[in-house]
Amino acid sequence: MTGVAGDRYLGHDLAMAAVQAETFSVRAHNLAEHARNAIHTDAGARAAGFPLALVAGVTTYAYLTHPPAALWGLDWVRSGGGEVRFMRPVFEHDLLDCVPHVGADGTTLVIDGCVGEGDRPRAVFSAVAACGVTPPPLDGGERLRPMSIELTGEWGDYGARAGDTLAIYAEHGIVHPAVWPALANAVVHTQLARGSWIHTRSIVRHHALVPISAVAVVSAAVVDRFKRTGERVVLDVRIEVDGALVASLEHEAIIALGTSSGA
Repeated sequence: MTGVAGDRYLGHDLAMAAVQAETFSVRAHNLAEHARNAIHTDAGARAAGFPLALVAGVTTYAYLTHPPAALWGLDWVRSGGGEVRFMRPVFEHDLLDCVPHVGADGTTLVIDGCVGEGDRPRAVFSAVAACGVTPPPLDGGERLRPMSIELTGEWGDYGARAGDTLAIYAEHGIVHPAVWPALANAVVHTQLARGSWIHTRSIVRHHALVPISAVAVVSAAVVDRFKRTGERVVLDVRIEVDGALVASLEHEAIIALGTSSGA
């Protein structure tokens, strides 16, 4: 898994951990704020060739984080991470099963997001117990405008409103890990997207627990642009609170949809 290292749970230990991890099932839905991107409305999705509104990738990610966070607790929220890939849409009202198992490499807890028994995964999250070294500050790329966002309102209780029932975030007054790609999405939406757009992939690294109501400064640079089922960008993202790094991401999105957008 490019850019993510985790070696605290290997071989037998990880296998035992995966046995303890439980499937999390949830009825997927979009939050009101996601209507800002028309792909998350029925009308906008149909205009792009889909039958129903696509559930936001960051919401699907919130569901996929439930098994590793339930298994590893605050340690994972503080210093874990992983790579999420969205292969096929999750639609509004789908019953999504987040099924954990040990990855083929023996070093990751893989969570498949499936809709119905026998369904090919719509999304896959390869979680690691520890994300490895802290990356250096942004250097190079097409620098974007920094954004300062207070982690209240839609950012403060994102996981609970999305449908993640894990209680540790409210109990400890901390931000849900899905907020980190959501902040990267805010950069995409406000500075790069042209019309409807789709979040396709993220590598997410946690570097600290963050209290609700903190002010996050989001810095990002475009490090790649290419065309595949539309125009895509890859961002290098750093999120800081009070000058300290709390999360870093490699974040990919389709910012201009092609004629057959099946991401």
